Amino acid sequence: MKILIVEDEIGIANFLKQGLEEEGYEILVAYDGKSGLEKAQSQKVDIILLDWILPQMLGIDVCKEIRKTDSKTPILFLTAKDTIQETIEGLKAGANDYIKKPFSFDELVERIKIHFRNENQNEVLSLGKIKIIPSKHQVILNKQEVSLTQREYELLVYLIKNKGQVCTRNQIINDVWDIHFEYDTGVIDVFMNAIRKKLNLNKEEDLIKTIRGVGYIANDIN
Repeated sequence: MKILIVEDEIGIANFLKQGLEEEGYEILVAYDGKSGLEKAQSQKVDIILLDWILPQMLGIDVCKEIRKTDSKTPILFLTAKDTIQETIEGLKAGANDYIKKPFSFDELVERIKIHFRNENQNEVLSLGKIKIIPSKHQVILNKQEVSLTQREYELLVYLIKNKGQVCTRNQIINDVWDIHFEYDTGVIDVFMNAIRKKLNLNKEEDLIKTIRGVGYIANDIN
């Protein structure tokens, strides 16, 4: 997931960039409104963190310009402006959320996750003959619904969303299990075996392939 940060205070911008990269996001930074708008319009980003008071172009105007051509990308204002009138003005301009400075980094991360989750609810994920409908929490195989446990479902969704990329065991433990300390990654094999059994996949199939000693990779090539 790619996040665009538009923030003129270099210290704040660098703090956000470093912290969000550690959370696994790809980060773009713009230090003024004009360059922020240019990056928002020229590059595909998944969410925009936008300061209100910016040189060259105010954040409120950047937001309005983005919304002329892009109605979907979530925009979160990060600003010291906090009156009800200003909040309403920001929301009317097309912002999805409003976080007052100074803010908790942990709260920001959770807000970002919520917006990503909301954006992803309407998409349909697919992997060969497997389809997932997140809004209904359904896994479909050959037009038949397959019952997975919550952890099995989360693991399958993670592999499909990272289709074509090797997902290491440590990445899976960090991102799916949300465990950020040394842990026995062998538990992943237990869930993977259960997923394969329920979806009638064998270990040799390329839909979900084991990379020995590393992790797994999902591919549409069968």
